[in-house]
Amino acid sequence: MKLVFGGGESVADSVTFKWPGLGGAEAQVAVSPDQSKIDLDALDYSKTRVRLVTNYGDITLSFFPDKAPNHVRNFVKLAKQGFYDGTQFHRVIKGFMVQGGCPNTKEGATGRPGTGNPGYTIDAEFNDTPHERGIVSMARSTDPNSAGSQFFIVHQKASHLDNQYTAFGKVDKGMKVVDAIADVPCGGPQRSTPLEPVRLNAAVVFPVYK
Repeated sequence: MKLVFGGGESVADSVTFKWPGLGGAEAQVAVSPDQSKIDLDALDYSKTRVRLVTNYGDITLSFFPDKAPNHVRNFVKLAKQGFYDGTQFHRVIKGFMVQGGCPNTKEGATGRPGTGNPGYTIDAEFNDTPHERGIVSMARSTDPNSAGSQFFIVHQKASHLDNQYTAFGKVDKGMKVVDAIADVPCGGPQRSTPLEPVRLNAAVVFPVYK
């Protein structure tokens, strides 16, 4: 959203109002841009942000278009389209990563969680970004060029993933939320399936233009 103050423009995802006469009381109101009007071709992807709204809190992501331009554009495009809305973090391994973005985790979906994609894949853009705490990277199968929509957030350093998975962004705000998700009780054969849903209610793009 663009706000105009005295002739200047800025991009904001929240606005703080202060009421005089009420002891300087403040209230912060979240502002979500109209996703349908976002022009993907005009974005400055290095400054654009995506907020993941989960049932554990919000996580704000920034991106590395100089390292993985196709993956960054794809992720922002899917977020803009509402593809991630209603999905779940279906794979959680404390001390390693939390993974989401599978359409098969939506309510009413019939496919097996963890196997879904947007109907296409993207060629790998492996780069020199280390998989440290807070890095966002694309999940894939054994085929290096099989990434589509599923992504993971690194919980603790995972150097064995370096140059094997496409790192394309990082957590700007909300690592405490990632920590909370990593702490959820899990079951299943690999003890990585949350016993209660970790919902990604919405992925909201906050655009900044060139």
